[in-house]
Amino acid sequence: MGGREDGRALVIGSLAFIDGLSLEEIEALHSGDGYGPRPLSKQERARIEAGEGDLPDWAAAGLPEFVAEDLKTTFGDRWSEEAAALMARAPVDLRVNTAKTTVEGARADLKAGGLTPQPTPWSAVGLRLPSEPAPNVQGLQAFNVGEIEIQDEGSQVVTWLAGSGLNFTADSIVVDYCAGGGGKTLALAVQGLPEADPAKVAAPRPAGWSPVGADEEAAVKTAPRVAGMKLIACDVVQKRLDNIRPRLARAGVEADLRMLGPNGGGVEEFNGKADLVFVDAPCSGSGAWRRRPEDAWRLKADEVERLHALQLRILGQAAQLVKPGGRLAYVTCSILTRENEAVADAFEAAHPGFKPVQAVDLLAAKTLTDGARAGLAQAANGGRIRLSPASTGTDGFFAALYERRA
Repeated sequence: MGGREDGRALVIGSLAFIDGLSLEEIEALHSGDGYGPRPLSKQERARIEAGEGDLPDWAAAGLPEFVAEDLKTTFGDRWSEEAAALMARAPVDLRVNTAKTTVEGARADLKAGGLTPQPTPWSAVGLRLPSEPAPNVQGLQAFNVGEIEIQDEGSQVVTWLAGSGLNFTADSIVVDYCAGGGGKTLALAVQGLPEADPAKVAAPRPAGWSPVGADEEAAVKTAPRVAGMKLIACDVVQKRLDNIRPRLARAGVEADLRMLGPNGGGVEEFNGKADLVFVDAPCSGSGAWRRRPEDAWRLKADEVERLHALQLRILGQAAQLVKPGGRLAYVTCSILTRENEAVADAFEAAHPGFKPVQAVDLLAAKTLTDGARAGLAQAANGGRIRLSPASTGTDGFFAALYERRA
């Protein structure tokens, strides 16, 4: 904005060239009244009137320059389309807990509550709600009794791919190494459970239904938990693990919650025993910027380098848990090459005992739609998959899948 890069200039530039406000509207916001920002200077007004013509392409796209350069390398001529999709409003995606209800049953319940859910195109157990008007999902009875969870379709898809073909039993050991909020923990848990019997799914609730009542809430808390595998959910922050407990109870599933030490300590007894280790690594979150577009301007290039080193270290620690013939899944919700392919390349070079699992061999999962199978077959690059708002209509995700050699 006028050659300046301070916070005020960035705000004014964003209002003009990203939000599309007129000069008059921006001047009204900069009246100088009370604690409001001071009036626009002559130079600032001139810069707004000049328009976007001389803006560099990264600024016109609303992204930091280093991010735009990364997108150009990854997506080529399609980079501006991807950038625009990152700034668009995201829908609200739900995952149906098939251990408790069916997709049809959940959809009927949501319709009875006045909502308009549509099937997600990639996840066979997903439902999509429009972002406007913003739905109060957490106030719905179906949510409070664990029949649905809020989870982006891309997050569902990478979880289905990670577990595809493993045929979990009660003896299987699955480790969610970076559980975070627990969304993927819950999705992993239901992969080892039988599906709900459609004949026993309750009839749709009437219109005007309210959040879960005391009696039903008590029933949820005391309902027997079903364990389809030995699921271990780990994190380095105890508060996150504490927050997962009520989600597990609501969903009717079990997990062994483990606090990890700074060097991965706390799960040593599972070294070389896990059928699946799922590493949803700490990342920039750039794949979800359409939900928080302001985060794009908080990310710095040196932070991406710090994350790259952390991700590689965590992946190496987690790999020790995988049994011979077991699977390791590396996942991020990032669109940046340094957090994705660069980490996978470095891991493969340092761990020749892990071979990529061809993603096209994992598309038989019944939780994927036929459309997903066709789309993922095109998106797959060996053992790697990229999802993005423009290409798949999901948040941006990356997954690299490996099998430990005997």
